[in-house]
Amino acid sequence: MDNFDIKIDKDGIWYYKGAHMFRKEILSIFFENLKLDECGRYLIELGPERCYIDVEDTAFVVIAVYKTINPRDGHEHIEILLNDDCCEILEMSSLHSGKDNVLYCSVKNGNFTARFSRKSYYQLAEFIEPSENGSGFFIPLNGEKYFINQTQISKA
Repeated sequence: MDNFDIKIDKDGIWYYKGAHMFRKEILSIFFENLKLDECGRYLIELGPERCYIDVEDTAFVVIAVYKTINPRDGHEHIEILLNDDCCEILEMSSLHSGKDNVLYCSVKNGNFTARFSRKSYYQLAEFIEPSENGSGFFIPLNGEKYFINQTQISKA
């Protein structure tokens, strides 16, 4: 097993050699320079320096969910707040559940997967409805039904 100095736990908490990393300005630089290599491994790339990191599940975690309405066209959106303090509109077609019914979605223009925290899962659950035939769940939004795909996420 590789020995990594930087680790991210399943809740999106960063650690350096076991010590909690909490300084926002440092984490911001790390998030801005976070990449996935050709094998799907996470690394931070700063100039010529590359540092692989151990990620328990995903580097990005959805920490809050909001339903908003665009005042110009009246369309509803679901916004998500990520652990890097960025807010994005949830890409509804990317929403899926993995092992133990944990919810995931694509973020950062589809470049990364984010895990929903327990709190954000319950916030999103307020909008989830069961299908008529009982075969799944969906989120109604702007007259459409967005079904939550059932998949198993495997870590590389």
